[in-house]
Amino acid sequence: MLQGSQSWNFINQPVILSTGVVGGPFEGEGRLADDFDHVFSDIWLSETTFEKAQTRLLEEASYTALAKVNKKPQDMQFMFAGDLINQLTCTSFASRTLAVPYFGIFGACSTSMEGLALGSFVVNNGGADYVLTGTASHNAATERQFRYPTEYGAQKPPSSQWTVTGSGAAIVSKSGSGPVVTSATIGKVVDMGLTDPFNMGAAMAPAAADTIEAHFTDFVRDPSYYDYIVTGDLGKVGLPLMVELLRQRGVMVTEEQCIDCGKIIYTDNQPVNAGGSGAGCSAVVVYGHLLNKIRNNEINRILVVATGALHSPLSCQQKESIPCIAHAVSIETQGVGAL
Repeated sequence: MLQGSQSWNFINQPVILSTGVVGGPFEGEGRLADDFDHVFSDIWLSETTFEKAQTRLLEEASYTALAKVNKKPQDMQFMFAGDLINQLTCTSFASRTLAVPYFGIFGACSTSMEGLALGSFVVNNGGADYVLTGTASHNAATERQFRYPTEYGAQKPPSSQWTVTGSGAAIVSKSGSGPVVTSATIGKVVDMGLTDPFNMGAAMAPAAADTIEAHFTDFVRDPSYYDYIVTGDLGKVGLPLMVELLRQRGVMVTEEQCIDCGKIIYTDNQPVNAGGSGAGCSAVVVYGHLLNKIRNNEINRILVVATGALHSPLSCQQKESIPCIAHAVSIETQGVGAL
């Protein structure tokens, strides 16, 4: 199963049996509104705090995924999930409601693919019949933890990004109908010394390039294998940097092939500066928009590279640099086979 130095080859091809994708009102005004299962009209989600609202986002996405295949939480053997809020509070509270045996994971904005990779590993090796995985983020909850409360109205530079209010959850199964997970490449922590928390795209681009290069090296595979190489939330600043870094390393990707969840989730008219971000960004775009494309036979293969900045409010206050990571998962049309 180990492929090369840092990849897994899932020979049993776990199935993404169903997904649930929910978002906030701002996301409902975005480019991918039709790919959400539900869009809430109020960022509070009828809760009393933004953290409770984020908890509900993950609960709603999880219950949506379960309902699509007539499953209940007790049908899931394990849950792999996490978020950006301190000590995974929102995810842990959602797990309390779902009552599924729970692995809390932290990969910042890379959490979506970290969870999918780990869940697929367990299912591929017979450790579970069904695994639930997912993540969520909330703009207001994340902003006040990492930057300033939104009520403060602080100005941001053009390189900053807008945390997505949304959640994506998936059920991974050993059998069934749906897109399949064929491999995963687990990233290494890469830190190029950047310290600006308002420029996450530039900080994370080297980690994305490192993981993508490792993936193609481990599988002795050309980038043309994939319809899209999808990054999590490098945004307008980070994506071109990643493409240039890959080309310098001899990985000749095309600009048309490389797309970024943070760039495509919002319209050009929405005031998000360099694009979307947050743990929920890649989750909602991949589990909604991109898997819909696979299900509709519009594309066959994608490599999803979710990126994460592993800093904290404390490390930023102490003037530490920003360590980053990226995890890659390949998702393909069931039965399409390798080239």
